[in-house]
Amino acid sequence: MTTDAASVARAETTSLSASTPALLQLIWLASPALPIGGFSYSEGLEAAIDHGLVHDEHSAADWLVDQLHLTQSRGDMSVLGEMITAWQALDHDRLEALSQWVHATRESAELRLQSEQMGRSMLEWLRNQNAIDDSTIALCNRWVPTYPLMFALALSRTGAPAEQCLQAYAFGWAENMVQAAIKSVPLGQNSGQRMLTKLAQHIAPAVKYALQMTDDTRQAFSPMLAILSAQHETQYSRLFRS
Repeated sequence: MTTDAASVARAETTSLSASTPALLQLIWLASPALPIGGFSYSEGLEAAIDHGLVHDEHSAADWLVDQLHLTQSRGDMSVLGEMITAWQALDHDRLEALSQWVHATRESAELRLQSEQMGRSMLEWLRNQNAIDDSTIALCNRWVPTYPLMFALALSRTGAPAEQCLQAYAFGWAENMVQAAIKSVPLGQNSGQRMLTKLAQHIAPAVKYALQMTDDTRQAFSPMLAILSAQHETQYSRLFRS
C-alpha cells in the first residue's frame, strides 16, 4: 500500500469510527471479544473457589454482586467516571493524579500486572483503530497506561453520557466474571445467564453510587480480595492469571 493510500485508509477508518452511533460504540467496548485479555483474569474469584468460599451458582452470584458494589463501584467505576471527564477536558494534571491513584490501589502483584497488561492492550487497540495520535500515545506511556485510564479514553470518545459509559463498562466486567465462574466452579451456561441477570439488576444502582463519589470518598478497601489475590499468585493449580 502506498503512503497516500495508507493515509486515505486511516482517514476512512477514523471517519467510520466517528460516525458510529454512541450506543454501538459502547456495545463494542463492552464486548468480551475486545482483544484486551479480560477473559484470562478472575480477579480473585478462582482463589475464592480454591478456598471453598465460592462453590456453586448462588455463592458465585453473591460473590460477584458484592465485588460489584464493594470494589468496582466504590473504586474503579468511580475513578473511571472522573477520568472520562478529565479526558474530555484534556486535563492532563487531573489524569496524572487519577492514574497515580489507580497504581496505588492495586494491592497485589497480579492485580497490578492485570491493570497494566489490559491497559497496554487497550492502548494498542485504540492505536490500531487510528483513534488516538502519537502525542496521546506518548502521554499514556509516560503515565503507564492502566486499564481504567485507557478504557476511560475510549469511553470519552463515544460522546455517550457518563452513566451509560459506566453501565457499559460494568456489564462488560460482569460478562467476563460470569464466564470465569462458569469455567472454574464449574457451572453450566444457564447458571451463567441467571448470574448475569442478577448482576444486571445491580448495575444501575452501582453506577449511580460510583458517580456520587468524590476524591475524599472514593476508596479501594477490600482486604479479603487482596489476600486471596496474593495467595492466588502461588496457587498450585489455576486457570486464570488473577
